[in-house]
Amino acid sequence: MKKMKINNRTVIGVICIVLALVVTFGVSPLVNRLSDLKTDVVRVKNPIERGQLITANDLEIAKVGSYNLPEGVIKDGTTVVGKYATTNMSKGDYLFAEKLTGESNSPEDILASLDGSKVVISVSIGSYAEGLSNKLQNGDIISIIIYNKDEYRSYIPAELKYVRVITTTTDDGIDQDENREGGKATTVTLLVTPEQAEMLSEYQSVTSMHFILVYRGDKATADKFIKAQDDYLKAAPAKTTEASDNE
Repeated sequence: MKKMKINNRTVIGVICIVLALVVTFGVSPLVNRLSDLKTDVVRVKNPIERGQLITANDLEIAKVGSYNLPEGVIKDGTTVVGKYATTNMSKGDYLFAEKLTGESNSPEDILASLDGSKVVISVSIGSYAEGLSNKLQNGDIISIIIYNKDEYRSYIPAELKYVRVITTTTDDGIDQDENREGGKATTVTLLVTPEQAEMLSEYQSVTSMHFILVYRGDKATADKFIKAQDDYLKAAPAKTTEASDNE
């Protein structure tokens, strides 16, 4: 029995030695060769802010090890230049498709794209808290809470469940994407339908509004929220003011 035990230990030892040799002379050189392989990737050269148009000056081509490189990293700079950033990016960051969009969230571009189906309206921010503590950003999807003073209750009108923020503006007329000094926003500008604009104008004059963040991120997902809102508005019975006009 003792002799068999020693033999088993010998076999195990030999196997361990063989495995060590395989790793040392087989696997390790292969890993090293893979690590030595280089590839070009697009990298951020200068800090890029969300919504910023990306130019060639903002980018650099860097040679990096191809082993264990993140999937989907962009390697061709021509596919990046002319796009807009969907998030803030720091120097040295890699570029991925989800960080880019072909459309701008800047107020100027949105105003220039109006075709009559949507309108733009600005409403006052009643207090620091009601305006999300100055954290609303271009492209945010928000819901609007209305406070009913007569019934002492708050609610979100179904017509204002998902609304897109164009920008916020300070008392000095500085929009959010140009507000370098951190001034307090006093108005928020929204992209809405004419019917929504009428509601907001009425609520502005008779009650208080509280803005809550629903979504901040890539435009494709944000558009899904707006589509859901538009679909509801199309399906909802049209409100008429004839009765009130005749009274």
